Amino acid sequence: MSKWTTAAAMMASIYLAPHVAAQDWDAVEIKTEPVNGNIYVLFGAGGNIGVSVGDDGVYIVDDQFAPLTEKIRTAISALSDKPIRFAINTHFHGDHTGGNENLGKEGTVIVAHDNVRIRMASGSFIKAFNNRTPPQEGFALPVVTFNDQAGLHLNGEQARMHHVENAHTDGDSIVHFEGSDVIHMGDTFFMGRFPFIDVDSGGSVDGVIAAASKVLGIAGESTRIIPGHGAVTDRTGLTSYRDMLVAVRGRVAAMKSDGASLEDVQASDALDGYLEDFGAGGDDWPKAFLSFVYNSL
Repeated sequence: MSKWTTAAAMMASIYLAPHVAAQDWDAVEIKTEPVNGNIYVLFGAGGNIGVSVGDDGVYIVDDQFAPLTEKIRTAISALSDKPIRFAINTHFHGDHTGGNENLGKEGTVIVAHDNVRIRMASGSFIKAFNNRTPPQEGFALPVVTFNDQAGLHLNGEQARMHHVENAHTDGDSIVHFEGSDVIHMGDTFFMGRFPFIDVDSGGSVDGVIAAASKVLGIAGESTRIIPGHGAVTDRTGLTSYRDMLVAVRGRVAAMKSDGASLEDVQASDALDGYLEDFGAGGDDWPKAFLSFVYNSL
């Protein structure tokens, strides 16, 4: 196994697996940060959780790993004493859906794009990480699904869910809290890091670029943007990310068209100018990222 593949496998164990035995869950701290209006974000282990609180109750975007559910509930109880009515999954990966079963058993309604339920019910294999997730059932699965857009009208505003095609996966959604002027992008946006593009599950660099461009078309100057991983940002942060993707995609596409192999691309200067701002995640992660771009073209 190559050095970068080992690094990628380590990333998978952190971000994808629904149950990570090696993780010290007791050491994980759930941190709460106000975003804007009714919306908060929770940081822990796995994908960032968006939280809407108000007179109608609580609903969340993504729910991290199952062993963290009680910590997440505790953090939310500091914001509201009302139940968690809905949980929206931005995509199917376990670091965003691992809490579904625990929440579903308590009456939370799980909402997601059609393909999220299909992939969770079928099980999945991500070749890039040699990561296999068995089929899930019952409360773990979304019970309300949509194929293009859907909306929740709670807490004095609409949360509009937009499906973005073949981006991080084939089942991604962004969630726009319209009244609070906040957009949760799930893993179509990794702040300060080259993204994981799940090519084996229908993801593509073109789709990630299109998702970023779509959000930039919605967001205003004051809009706050929650990435799937990393700090909350704004149009400026997302524009830098989108522009990086466009530039790297162009470089890799030109080399591939000229007959360059993946190894040639990984040994090239395709990421020149971007390593300082997007190189978080380990020394070998950039090579993994280039493989996702190369293999999706």
